[in-house]
Amino acid sequence: MNEKVCVVGAGPAGIIAAGIAGSRGKDVILIDKNERIGKKLFITGKGRCNITNNAPIEDFFDNVMKNKNFLYSSFYSFSNRDIINLLETYGLKTKVERGNRIFPESDKSSDVIKAFQKFLSDNKVNILLNTNVNSIDIKNRKFIVNTNNDEMTFDKLVIATGGKSYPSTGSTGDGYKFAETFGHSITKIRPSLVPIEIKEDWIKDLQGLSLKNVTLSAHSKKRLLYEEFGEMIFTHYGISGPIVLSISNYLYRYINDGIRLLIDLKPALDNKKLDDRILRDFELNNNKKIKNSLDDLLPQKLIPIIIFLADIDPEKIVNQITKEERLKLLNSIKEFPLNFKSFRPIEEAIITSGGVVTKEINPSTMESKLVEGLYFAGEVIDVDALTGGYNLQIAYSTGYLAGNHV
Repeated sequence: MNEKVCVVGAGPAGIIAAGIAGSRGKDVILIDKNERIGKKLFITGKGRCNITNNAPIEDFFDNVMKNKNFLYSSFYSFSNRDIINLLETYGLKTKVERGNRIFPESDKSSDVIKAFQKFLSDNKVNILLNTNVNSIDIKNRKFIVNTNNDEMTFDKLVIATGGKSYPSTGSTGDGYKFAETFGHSITKIRPSLVPIEIKEDWIKDLQGLSLKNVTLSAHSKKRLLYEEFGEMIFTHYGISGPIVLSISNYLYRYINDGIRLLIDLKPALDNKKLDDRILRDFELNNNKKIKNSLDDLLPQKLIPIIIFLADIDPEKIVNQITKEERLKLLNSIKEFPLNFKSFRPIEEAIITSGGVVTKEINPSTMESKLVEGLYFAGEVIDVDALTGGYNLQIAYSTGYLAGNHV
């Protein structure tokens, strides 16, 4: 009689764990509280699903923020090449975009889900949707899983419930509760890859403005903490977008030190070249008011803020601008200042930082060191990475090890 395996959570980690276990002849039931599998996958990559990254697998460790050594066996056992090959086996074509990010060629996350559904079907995984796991107990070395519909008994159990970010996708921290039931420790849970709130009142005037090819840097006590080049967007509360999410991961230990953020709006131009550019624009708009003379240099929404920061009267005629005022203008463009207020709540974070303590999990198998037959996979573990497909790869790779050893 085949061993009965329960996988709780049908996100990327749970899908891979269930499918791989099924391919080994296990009798697998995959349980999820949502109405479909991979609900969080639908919203990754702005709805296009940033499947993984095309970088060499050894480069992945540089993008892992916590417990990177724990992932050595995972990444090398089931790499980015392996997940792409698996999805292509089930008819999904992929493409590589900026930053080595890999997306489905169709730009539809639903096509990734369809490939995963075929994978699960092929490996005879029984999927229970709209099913809440209320509690899990252990009795006579068997796992008793109580749901809103039934009570079931299993030989092995994989917890792949995700973290606490995006609770609308089902990530409500259930896995931490289950892990604690079995005596596991949970590190402090906090948002990771999260938008940032800004103190300045005028930030709401920039809502919706998207910036490309800018450099965002974070400073504390006149020390550079981190900087990132790329895209960002202003919101009603502050800033978001790829470079903001990445930089957020570096700031937690400094939030009591007074964080100052600076945007270089023209990183391709040094001060001399930017000054020359401003002088050319001034020549062309010599008799215009300063507020009407910067349209070729800056986005419309930014102009009044830049002029305000440079302490220039917006009604002043360009030919009356002093050298001192022009240099203040230049400085406001090269070091557009924002004062950090707070992080947005965990519900808005891309992922959760924190989780089941890695020292309590065998990194070669994902089996609990405390309870035989119990496995963990994905975001429920205390590992997280930067944006770019790295977190999904953590899910597939740990899911693979769990499914292969369960």
